[in-house]
Amino acid sequence: MEVSVLLTLPTTSEGPVFLQSAAATQLWGTDGSASSPRRKIARLDTDSDIASSSFRSRSKALKGPITIKVIPDDSVPRVSQASREQDKTKQFNDVRKCIVTLLTPSRDPPIPNLVHVRFDILCVSFLDREMATSLCKILLEAEEEPVEWISLLVKFCEWFETQVALLTSLLTYYDQVYVVNHSPNVLSIHDEAYSVFAERIFENPQLAKRLQDSLSSWLHWERDNHEPHEYRETIPKLIKHLTTHNQFAAFEQYYIDNSQLYYQKESEKKARDLLENPLQFFKDVQTRIQEEEARSEAVLPVGSWGLVRQVTEAALLDNRAEWLANSTLGSLMTSKDLKTLGDMYTLFSRINDLKPLERAYQEYFQKHVEQVVKDSAKDEDMVQRLLDLKSLADDALSTAFLVSPPTPLTPDTSAVPEKRPDQAFTYALNTAFTLGFRARRNKPAEMIAKHLHQLLRKGQGTLSYAEYQGLLDAALALYRFSEDKDVFRTFYHRLLAKRLLVGKSASDDVEAAMLKKLKEKYDPEFGMGEDMFKDLTLSKEMMKDYHARQDKASLPNKLNAVILQQSAWPFSATKQLVDLPADLQKELNKYTAFYKAKHSGRVLNWDHALGTASLKARFKAGIKELSVSLYQAIVLLLFNEKEEIPFKDIKELIRMDDDELRRTLQSLACGKKKVLKKVPAGRDVEDDDIFRFNADFDDPHARVHINSIQAKVSAEETQKTNEYIEGDRKIFLDAAIVRIMKSKKEMTYEKLKAATIDAVKNHFLPTVDAIKKRIDGLVSQEYLRRSDEDKNLFFYVA
Repeated sequence: MEVSVLLTLPTTSEGPVFLQSAAATQLWGTDGSASSPRRKIARLDTDSDIASSSFRSRSKALKGPITIKVIPDDSVPRVSQASREQDKTKQFNDVRKCIVTLLTPSRDPPIPNLVHVRFDILCVSFLDREMATSLCKILLEAEEEPVEWISLLVKFCEWFETQVALLTSLLTYYDQVYVVNHSPNVLSIHDEAYSVFAERIFENPQLAKRLQDSLSSWLHWERDNHEPHEYRETIPKLIKHLTTHNQFAAFEQYYIDNSQLYYQKESEKKARDLLENPLQFFKDVQTRIQEEEARSEAVLPVGSWGLVRQVTEAALLDNRAEWLANSTLGSLMTSKDLKTLGDMYTLFSRINDLKPLERAYQEYFQKHVEQVVKDSAKDEDMVQRLLDLKSLADDALSTAFLVSPPTPLTPDTSAVPEKRPDQAFTYALNTAFTLGFRARRNKPAEMIAKHLHQLLRKGQGTLSYAEYQGLLDAALALYRFSEDKDVFRTFYHRLLAKRLLVGKSASDDVEAAMLKKLKEKYDPEFGMGEDMFKDLTLSKEMMKDYHARQDKASLPNKLNAVILQQSAWPFSATKQLVDLPADLQKELNKYTAFYKAKHSGRVLNWDHALGTASLKARFKAGIKELSVSLYQAIVLLLFNEKEEIPFKDIKELIRMDDDELRRTLQSLACGKKKVLKKVPAGRDVEDDDIFRFNADFDDPHARVHINSIQAKVSAEETQKTNEYIEGDRKIFLDAAIVRIMKSKKEMTYEKLKAATIDAVKNHFLPTVDAIKKRIDGLVSQEYLRRSDEDKNLFFYVA
């Protein structure tokens, strides 16, 4: 077998086909009579040297590896050097003809058979001079429209890549032998061709400019018309070729720069046109971002999607976040459009500009909290209105302002971590309510305590336990924002005492649980309830002992007195007592003697203002049981002696405080349940009014409760309570200042002021003026001394 046959590539290959021995002889000879070149005969060598023909007859029986040896045949004459040079020239011309055929556009003649020669210089020369120049000229002179021109470029890229692939296949032996032996000085056919193509086509300034203009035309058309261009499908093909030629980075950068410039101009124009309609501007921004995302997904690689979106968002919202936040947050909160608010939060977070939205959120709620707190005409509804605002703010936090937790997913779970409210917005909400409460010091804390009072009086009712606790917790959440802890503590203490004394608390267990929650979670100083419950328990035991000593049907057995420690209950001793009916006063005296017999060293003072009584009244409609206050009972018992009594006589008989008496008579004669008649009729009690027993009174219930007039009482009580709080604050400030100065010995005014605020902040937030007055007072009382040289320096006086 001839070596040319052994080295011939398979017929399925597109590589060079070596000629048979006769054709090879003609190709290498100079003419027909020229001698053939030295022949090399292939021999198969195993254990003996035998002719190839005899070996083929036994080849099927051979086993083991086969070794091919090329043995020169000296019987064949050598070819001359001149003939070799002529043959090389012919080979070179054949190769050149093949390359020209492959790399010339619009040519498609049959490809001649090739023999390997050294032609790297030829390839480079032709690629650079003819092929690249020809393509460049065609592309520059093309008359296609800009977007259509991209299709032409794609077409030539496809042609070039196909032809180079064919040429590479044909010259595989060249790449595998010659290039490998001369690397890195010699490039492969593929690398050489692509290098020249990139340099002459993609790096050509004129072609690059035309490609950029074409891309810009396509992008502007789609963005202006809000729909895909008919040649959009060409862009992914272009990107594929650019990637193949390592040119995609430049394309991506131009795409991004073009997008940035376009959307910056559009943002400026729309901001001017929609200055009075910022919400529409934001919706247009959302639409633009969605369009750009869809375009990126349609034409760009995945890795470019995020870059384009980021540039688009930044260009559209550059210097617009503060305007949008301040102009739209109020209307979005009012309309409860939390979805749009969430979209705004998401966009602002992606451009790293959340501060304007955070400030707008805080300012909106601070403003509305201040409005509610300052609206004194609607003080009764203050807490409910604040709860509505807090609910809206919480909904925004839990719906719109959500952030993913920073911790990554663990390898052994696929669960997506739940988003949680942005901590910065939570702080903004707390600040908004805290500053809003300062608009009217003390009042929010007072009204929160009264709101809880009403809830604890009504009890759970038809609500589930969880719903009822939710109402209590919502009110306590407002208490966190108040800096006037002492105000809340004082009012809650007084109202708790009333609930417990008059039996208006829905549940002692709920009261005890509430006190525990207040102390553990809200205010460590909240510990006054334990002694109150202890007093009630001891009073019940005392009354049980007293009743055991009386006859079951006797009047003393109906008496129920509650003994309170003055230090544990927020009531002061009554300055003026009313005259009780003789039999009632007699029973109280008996109990006083019984109590002193047990506790000889204690003083017992009676407070009738919180007393209650049950009376049986006979009306024409029948006997009714009246549940009234002790003051109301004293007045009604007067009508056992007379049916008609003037106001002045009533006042003289019971010697009650004038304002208290008028309120009591008003509740009995001017309310919904008129057990007395006032002559003349009217809502106010005058000095000349006459009161009569109303025998015609009727009610569908056998037991009738008559409410006292509480509006003015509450106002007076509130004023007294506030006066008490202010007096207590002065004592607290004095004690804090003295304690600080005793420790430091000397301090400047500014440091003393800061230390004082820090010392009492868990009780209340003092004003600077209040601190200054207390310091001056302590100086006048000689607890402190002011320096003669520096009026802002104080010394402690031992």
